[in-house]
Amino acid sequence: MKAILLIGMPGMGEWVVIGLFVLIFFGAKKIPEFAKGLGKGIREFKDAVKDVKKEVDDAGKEIPKIEEK
Repeated sequence: MKAILLIGMPGMGEWVVIGLFVLIFFGAKKIPEFAKGLGKGIREFKDAVKDVKKEVDDAGKEIPKIEEK
């Protein structure tokens, strides 16, 4: 028999252990600061992705279309 490695999202028990580890490691006062910094980072990343998409769309509009005769 072959062993199958299943990789997926953690279950509820794993999330509880992760949460307790984070609470013990960082402390209750640092978690909101960490979450705020994480939120700012995600927001900046989304804005950067949006800017890149806009630049690509604008560049595509500037390219003249070649008409076939």
